Amino acid sequence: MTETPVLEPCIPLPIAERTLIDVTEKAKDWAIMHGAAMRSKTNFSSDALNFAPFILMPSSFPRKEFEKARNLQTIINQLMHNVAHDEEFLTTTLAETVKVDEFTANLFNVYKKVLANGFGQAYSLGLLRSDYLAHMFEDNSVKQVEINTIASSFGGISTHMMPLQSFVMSELGHADKIKNMPENTALSGLCGGMIKAWEVYAQPKAVILFVIEDVSYNICDQRFHEFYIREQRPDIKVLRRTLTEVHKEGKLGPNKELLLGEYEVAVIYFRAGYEPQHYHSQDEWDARYMMECSRAIKCPSIHYHLAGTKKVQQALAQPEMLERFISDPEKIKAVGQIFTGLYSLDDSEAGNASYEMALKEPERFVLKPQREGGGNNVYGADIPDALRKMSRVERAAWILMDLIQPPISKGYMIRPGGKSPPEVVDLVSELGIFGVILGDVDNVICNYQAGHMLRTKLSTANEGGVAAGLGALDSPYLLD
Repeated sequence: MTETPVLEPCIPLPIAERTLIDVTEKAKDWAIMHGAAMRSKTNFSSDALNFAPFILMPSSFPRKEFEKARNLQTIINQLMHNVAHDEEFLTTTLAETVKVDEFTANLFNVYKKVLANGFGQAYSLGLLRSDYLAHMFEDNSVKQVEINTIASSFGGISTHMMPLQSFVMSELGHADKIKNMPENTALSGLCGGMIKAWEVYAQPKAVILFVIEDVSYNICDQRFHEFYIREQRPDIKVLRRTLTEVHKEGKLGPNKELLLGEYEVAVIYFRAGYEPQHYHSQDEWDARYMMECSRAIKCPSIHYHLAGTKKVQQALAQPEMLERFISDPEKIKAVGQIFTGLYSLDDSEAGNASYEMALKEPERFVLKPQREGGGNNVYGADIPDALRKMSRVERAAWILMDLIQPPISKGYMIRPGGKSPPEVVDLVSELGIFGVILGDVDNVICNYQAGHMLRTKLSTANEGGVAAGLGALDSPYLLD
């Protein structure tokens, strides 16, 4: 077994105990006072916040790979935009999955109904996040874990991680190293996309609608977007409604305007709707369909949502597929290099071969369903049992992916109720690059990279979702 390399930390570790206790307490208070916070899942109160789990100092990440991922984002944006507008590709790629995955089938049914009745709005807004791990077996080159096309979260809170960790670095006498921490423009970049979409809609009294969960634990991240929009453009009102409330209050006007009471909606930003449990009944599906039929610019529109499924990701990893969506050979090559092995599990010759491969060497793989939100994947030794319980037909709802093996960094993970003083632990980091694209099938109005986030987890943990309680927020310390 190859020993996992350890990246050099930004400062020598461990930190002296008294100093560590002092700086940790200050950092916790800094996080709370600057809104790097979440509501507690265990002791929920709408009147109280805990600091979001965070890493005390920035985690080391290869500079060359960070810049590569950042530079690729506009190509990824355009790729997903082209995929979303290719009806034949989406239909063919998801044909087997929709037979066995009820949630994806429901989304696809909304898509087909909207197609049949005509889209009320040609423009779509993509606020995307492409997630990467460095892969130690290829000189730490980044490999894409997934692409998020709906509710791409932590742009708001992540913007505060670099200032928080800069404060810690200064407190520890290492202010000279802050220059290796890249500035993060995620909040302004993502909100800029929503503001641009609102301007394209061109109705000065129309509002931006945030579609939210029944209970929002990740409240600060959402509110930062809302408050930033209000600060930059006091003329733009932001509403927050659940899918259930949209069904009760919403209707379409004579020109397919989405009306919520007295308000016309210009832009719909989905922070819910990506999990089956967000749809309690047919009412919520009806609300989604109504919104998709409307003139409002959706983020994401239903076809963008489907473009973000794992099955589509697996199909795009085939070299010949990229040529369908990208014409420049250099761009095809660059995108192809970030893909790791992704395999179909359909009941076909290739799918059955992937099934046998996973049974023989499960430690090489991750098994992924068509879900967002974290905590859904199956890893290593658990894969054979999971696969054997599925029928050949049911396997089509899943894909198999090569396990990316990232290098380790060392640091302190600070969590509510955690040990004091914290201990040095082995960590691995997942880099997310945000992107914004706005356009229709023929024209792209804007396409840009919009900042980043770093999620870091214990090296022994499989999943790393912060909202799911498994990881911590972080920012990169770039190593040459």
